[in-house]
Parts: sequence; structure tokens; C-alpha cells
Amino acid sequence: MLSITTDYRTGVGTAEPYLREIARAGFTHVHWCQEWNTDYLYSDREIARICSQLNWCRLRVTDLHASAGETKRWGASDDAVNAAGIALVANRLRMAAMLACDVVVLHLPGEVRTGVPAPAYDAVRRALDALTARAREHGVRIALENMPDDNTAALEALFTEYGPDVLGLCYDSGHGHLAGNGLERLAALKDRLLAIHLHDNDGSADQHRLPFDGAIDWPPLLACIAASPYRKPINLEVSAAGCADTAAFLAEARVRGARLEGLLYAMRA
Repeated sequence: MLSITTDYRTGVGTAEPYLREIARAGFTHVHWCQEWNTDYLYSDREIARICSQLNWCRLRVTDLHASAGETKRWGASDDAVNAAGIALVANRLRMAAMLACDVVVLHLPGEVRTGVPAPAYDAVRRALDALTARAREHGVRIALENMPDDNTAALEALFTEYGPDVLGLCYDSGHGHLAGNGLERLAALKDRLLAIHLHDNDGSADQHRLPFDGAIDWPPLLACIAASPYRKPINLEVSAAGCADTAAFLAEARVRGARLEGLLYAMRA
């Protein structure tokens, strides 16, 4: 089983044509990324239509990426902005439940990613108190994603406050590579691993290249994933930007994903 993010071409608007391309390429799952960084709210009618599209394509949803809104930002120090952001993420938690997936991925606000400054951290905790309560109602867990500027201090602090039944980690391989200590931090937090974003880069920028097209050392990373509780599909967060032949891109992405999958299974054997 292999998964790919729906935003390999664009993250705004309908995903319907991309779902068909993903299915034709042989993927079995998608990681829903449409509108992850906008203020867009999905209606139940829209979600039902997406369910129909997924069923027609015989695709399942691995995880759902939410929501770093433009004006609605969960964890913001401004109470009104925070409340609007909480409502936006709550919309995605409901959407995840309707799409029959069990993890929603979030980025921590930038103010707390390099440490735990009191006012900003308190705003994040207030938001997570509300969101984890909603997540429990929907039978969904929240995965906080490591970022390139992240020293994981805030992640580690939050994991001591919120249990694994509701809060865990989404490991992004490109972000970890740029941070320089990603594999080390993943090893320390692997028991909280709920979701993965796998892609490559050369260490200079977040390039979302296909695996093995950059400088990431994949075997140690896969060994760490193999030692974690994570048992969902390999998920690729790669970009076809600038690629004229997206069918060929997806076909190659599936080959690279299968290569990672083979390495992972061998390490679990």
C-alpha cells in the first residue's frame, strides 16, 4: 500500500482530477492536503462528494493535513484569531472522521517552534485543550509536524501534557534533513509517530523531491520508522512542479515509494 499527498500539483481547489491520476498510477491511499494553508471551510455536502470521488477511484485517506489558515490561525496569541483557527481545525477534524481517516496533521505556530516562550505556548495549550476534546469526539488523533526551524522542545513539552491517545508526531523527512537533527529527534520521539511525510532535498531548501533524488540517507530513517508503532502506508509528500508529464512523475513516484516500502518491510522482518 502506498500513499501520496493530493497537492502534488496544487493544494487549492478540487482534487478530483488528481485523485483519478493518483489511482491510475497505482496508489492505494492519499494524504488529503487540499486547502491546508487557507481559511477554507468544507461543508458536509462537499465532504460527501469527496467521499464519492474517493470511492469511485478506490482510494482511501491515510491522513488529513490541516490547517494553517491565512487569517484563522490556531494557537495565535490574539484570542479572536485563535478562536477562528480552532473552528477551522475543528472543521477538518469532522472532515477526517467523515473520510474515515484517524489522524489530522498540524504545524505548530512559529512562535513556539524554537522554544516554549510563555505567552505563545499558553495560547497553543488553550487551543489544543479545545482541539483535543473535539478530536476525541470524532475518534481522531492530532499529529504535530516537525519543521525546518524546529528544535522539538515545544513538541516534547506538549507530548508530556497530552497523551498518545490524542496527540503525536508527524515526521517530515525533508524538514528533518534541513534541521540537521531530524533523525536524532525522531529516534527520541518515535513512540509518538502517527504520520509521515517522505520526500527528499539537497539540504539547501525544502524541495519536495522524489526519494533518492537528494541527500537524505534513507536506510537509517526507515529503520527508525520500522522501530516505531507506525503501521500505515508509506506516504510521499512530493511535488510535480515544473513537470510537464505528471503521469510519468506519478509512475516514478510509485516506483520510489515501493522501494522505500521494500526497505521498511525488510527491516521489520
